Amino acid sequence: QVQLVESGGGLVQAGGSLRLSCADSGRTFDNRAMGWFRQAPGKEREFVANIGWSGDTTYYAESVKGRFTIFRDNAKNTLYLQMNNLIPEDTAAYYCAAARGAIARTAATMYPYWGQGTQVTVSL
Repeated sequence: QVQLVESGGGLVQAGGSLRLSCADSGRTFDNRAMGWFRQAPGKEREFVANIGWSGDTTYYAESVKGRFTIFRDNAKNTLYLQMNNLIPEDTAAYYCAAARGAIARTAATMYPYWGQGTQVTVSL
C-alpha cells in the first residue's frame, strides 16, 4: 500500500529556497516513478517534475526548469523537491504522487496515489 506524506512547505520571500519532502510508508517506493504537481487557487493542477524509479531520469515543466530539482532516496522511501529562486507564481499547494509502475509520466491521471499536499507561498 502507498501512503504519501508531504512536508517542507511554508512562506518564503521571492528569491528564496524551500525543500519539499514526500515520505512513503509503503514497501513499493523503489519500484515506482514519482512526480510533483501543484495547484494554485482557481487553477487546474499542473505538472511540476517527475523522476524514474532509479532516479536516473528526470523531467521538468518549463516554468521550473533550472530552478527546481527533483531527487529521491530509495533507502529512505523519500522523494524531494529542491526549489530555488522562488517567484510569486510558484505559490500553490504542492502534491507528490506515485505512479503505477517504473516509468514516469507528466499526466496526473497516470498517478493513482497522492499525498495530502503542502502549501508553498512566495511573497514579494
